[in-house]
Amino acid sequence: MRNLINFKDIKNEIFIRENFYSLIIILIIFLIDRYSKVQIINNFSDNAFYINNYINLDLIWNTGIGFGLLSFEASWVYNLISLTIGSVIILLFYYAIKANTSEKIICSSIIGGAIGNFYDRAIFNAVPDFIDLHYGNLHWFTFNIADIFITLGVFLLILISIFKKDEN
Repeated sequence: MRNLINFKDIKNEIFIRENFYSLIIILIIFLIDRYSKVQIINNFSDNAFYINNYINLDLIWNTGIGFGLLSFEASWVYNLISLTIGSVIILLFYYAIKANTSEKIICSSIIGGAIGNFYDRAIFNAVPDFIDLHYGNLHWFTFNIADIFITLGVFLLILISIFKKDEN
């Protein structure tokens, strides 16, 4: 029976230059996200900070997934969501190792953001979201820096897959 995952090949591929750069991108995004969240938690935990007519900083603790979706009070649901997110991060690492250079960069942005949010889930049992975009009384979901990188990365991966299909 043939091995589906050859760990020796994966180990060798991790140490190529593009993958090293991807790890640097992941680390930078994680650190930017951590810094922003620490600043918000330490400085804006009691009240919102008005920036202009379209954006406020307002700390919200999110127990769901991106943009507050699937927020539940039950701890088993939270743990199941956290386990799923951890599994997706591992799969993204594997995909990024095998991907071409542009996809590695895109996956790195998703992974960096996902690890940032996963860290918060593990430490705080919730993710601090704080960017409140609005127009008048119409508010978008409150989000954080990690969510920006995750969303942009997913959007770019979808675009790449659409263009790959057109080429074939």
